[in-house]
Amino acid sequence: MTITEKYRYAFLFCFFLLAKMLNAQTNKIAGKYNIYTGNTHAHTSYTWSHGEQIEKNNCKGIAVFDKDSTDDAIDTWKAGYVKIEACPAIIIIKSSQYPGPGLSLKAGWQKYQGDPVVHYKVAKENSYDFYVTTDHSQEYIFNPPDSLNKAWISTAKSAEAATNKDFVAIRGYEHSENDGPNGQGHINVINTATYLNALKPGIDLKYLYNWLKTVKPNGEGPVVASFNHPGPEQYNNWAYRDDSITNIITMLEVINSNNKIHYEGFINALDKGWKVSPVCGNDNHGLTGIANHTSRTFVLAENKTKAAILDAMKNRRTYASLEKNIQCSYTVNDNIMGSTIPSAKTYRFKININDPDINDASDKITKLDIITDSGKIAKTYTTKGEYTVTWNVSLPDEGSTYYFVRVWNAGGGDAKNADAKKPVAWLAPVWINR
Repeated sequence: MTITEKYRYAFLFCFFLLAKMLNAQTNKIAGKYNIYTGNTHAHTSYTWSHGEQIEKNNCKGIAVFDKDSTDDAIDTWKAGYVKIEACPAIIIIKSSQYPGPGLSLKAGWQKYQGDPVVHYKVAKENSYDFYVTTDHSQEYIFNPPDSLNKAWISTAKSAEAATNKDFVAIRGYEHSENDGPNGQGHINVINTATYLNALKPGIDLKYLYNWLKTVKPNGEGPVVASFNHPGPEQYNNWAYRDDSITNIITMLEVINSNNKIHYEGFINALDKGWKVSPVCGNDNHGLTGIANHTSRTFVLAENKTKAAILDAMKNRRTYASLEKNIQCSYTVNDNIMGSTIPSAKTYRFKININDPDINDASDKITKLDIITDSGKIAKTYTTKGEYTVTWNVSLPDEGSTYYFVRVWNAGGGDAKNADAKKPVAWLAPVWINR
């Protein structure tokens, strides 16, 4: 063998090794993340106007005393955005929300409701990796809105004290815009230094969106937000979107209150250009839902810290499931779910689904769907009923703007009234940059 031939073989061998190393790194893209489970929507005793602590009776609806008018008009009671029947369950005075005078507490109400400290404690006991408290900011205890408000500060301190290497507690609030005029809909605002009251005059969705672009985060991690329990045409039919707010409102509740599905709202939001990934907001107004609700938000995060959990939410590495421990991830052209990727002639999906409950036949994975624009099914894979499923498939470019994966299992999940004829999990989309 000549010296030239030796150099040629040495070069080819090194090239081969380099190619293998690069390929190995590419295959580890999904594997760099850990999967953590939690709840992105919870109400503590700071949401005192309604919740598990209150006895049920005939009081319904909302009565409003004035609406913070700036003129000299005489204050009068009027029907709120919910029709009043018998006696009002909630009253609003000067944009602050109170329980109606006809309501009473349950005996031993502390078993059913508690402050943020108690919520975080119960979440830890029930193996949540993270838990976000999102009380209504119009509750009287938070008014007037101020970064120095005692309840607001207390929630932040409670979250900080509850957070350790095994659990992440995060403060947020629910911006409840119920009466327009620039669009109705509730939004969870997470990790802001201060907050707004949606019932104050002029604090509509337009105002909120502009405020979110400038508000500072509360310590480490970004500000993120989520559309809550959306109707198909809510938020003024998904209006007021621009690139800046699209990069802050990065999530949407496909699952609310453990088993209510808002799939049509999810599809419409995506088709309107919102880049939102699915979450589950259990929306529990008390303690019992922490243990009883089995649906979860899942995040793909580098580690179990506040900054990493929020980074996963910001970058849309989330999924929602009616099954509390199903493990899901996928890449498209080696980009992790939640990514925006360049357009290509072919999109290579590598989908991995695993349920660790191998002794429960209802947890067997039965089907996977790849969904694209307008909710169209681009491809379906029917399994043989396995607990671990890997599906590698390529799709040609047909001009789609997004894809996401739906998962089905034999039992329909752990939530009440589970139905195997419906999906059990919805995974973050991948968007195509066109």
